[in-house]
Amino acid sequence: MKEYQEVLYGLYDDETELMDAVRKANADHLDIMDVYSPFPVHGLDPLLGLSESRLHITGFVYGALGTLTAFLFMTWVFTRDWPIIFGGKPYFSAPAFIPITFELTVLFSAIGMVVTFYTICGLGPGVTNPTLDDRITDDKFCIAFETNGYSDEEINKLKSFFSSTGASEVNTKTI
Repeated sequence: MKEYQEVLYGLYDDETELMDAVRKANADHLDIMDVYSPFPVHGLDPLLGLSESRLHITGFVYGALGTLTAFLFMTWVFTRDWPIIFGGKPYFSAPAFIPITFELTVLFSAIGMVVTFYTICGLGPGVTNPTLDDRITDDKFCIAFETNGYSDEEINKLKSFFSSTGASEVNTKTI
């Protein structure tokens, strides 16, 4: 059985208003569920307490795997499986392997990081993720609070927070 979330969210017209609102929410010790923006907002990650992504580490691992795959496969092909001397080159000619090794390094990194990113974010074919408001992907910025189990007094406190920080709209949605 799917559990639903009650979400109270406020829309902002400008990223500076959003940043000021996040600072005020942190100062008031409010528990922010998420912040949405149509483009990356510099300086927002530290305010939300988010750490740096480790996706670059997986990119390195996938690249190293691509390098090893290319180099070892070409070594096996040209020295064991199909040893042909052409153009006076020896069986094992590492400089001739460099272009293909580079290309497979980039290919493995790119595909591996995309698959890892999509898997971590829960994206992929057939997945439908609910959106709070379609304007968030266009020109609005949003701060969302989960309000499951909140009293009317706590919800009114959040609504007053939005009005004091300059939110252009405050809405509730069940996702």
